[in-house]
Amino acid sequence: MSDVHNEHPEHESPIKTPKQLIAVVIAAFLVPIIVIILLVNFVGHGSTESAGAGTTAEAINDRIKPVASLEIKDPNAPRVFKTGEQVYKEICAACHATGAAGAPKYGTAADWSARIGQGFDGLMKSMLNGKGAMPPRAGSTPDDYTDYELARAVVYMADAGGAKFPEPPAPAAAAPTTAAAPEAVAAPAAAAPAAASAEVGKKVYEQVCAACHAAGVAGAPKFGDKAAWAPRLKEGMDAVHNFALKGKGVMPPKGGYAGPDADVIAASDYMANAAK
Repeated sequence: MSDVHNEHPEHESPIKTPKQLIAVVIAAFLVPIIVIILLVNFVGHGSTESAGAGTTAEAINDRIKPVASLEIKDPNAPRVFKTGEQVYKEICAACHATGAAGAPKYGTAADWSARIGQGFDGLMKSMLNGKGAMPPRAGSTPDDYTDYELARAVVYMADAGGAKFPEPPAPAAAAPTTAAAPEAVAAPAAAAPAAASAEVGKKVYEQVCAACHAAGVAGAPKFGDKAAWAPRLKEGMDAVHNFALKGKGVMPPKGGYAGPDADVIAASDYMANAAK
């Protein structure tokens, strides 16, 4: 029988002394307890940090803030017109900053040279009516941006590409409502509109009309040419104004000008007076 037990030594227990038995029993109790304590500390510490992070004033305000906000504007307040740079950054830069969808890239003269050759009125016509992938008014509405603001954006981009278009004339300001003695203001008030109208007419001519009328392009009566203007002046200034506002031949309505009708009439008067 002793031979049989000696043939299987691997079945012998690793615990051979009472001390080893005691050590194994203690380890069996202590190791699980230590593991449980560590897990409890880890979970409790993480929960405290998360709770603290979520209860700061900034975090609470961020969670309870409304989804939308309401901005109340006074409809009677005077409108503050945006600059060309502001309009460019808000609605034009999406394509013109990178040249996406065939748009002429901002500041790249090679992209703008052919377009600048169309003149300001040609560029403005593309802006208002749309061209290629660009929708009319660059996707905006007259409530979003006035024609004047869009014109400023066109000049801003074109001038960055090599043009030298002047700043578009601002729309005529509303008449002042300040009460004043009629006797004190009667004389200046009669002369001021005529002077302003002539100045505006000259600016509109230089900005829009000169592209064709300075050289007589496409049959346009040349500026200062009495023979070319005689047949038109013979029809009367009402007819001249009507052509200027509604267009004639290849000239689009208002010559493509985006400002008020009064500015266009002033420009036609300016050209007519130069041919008299």
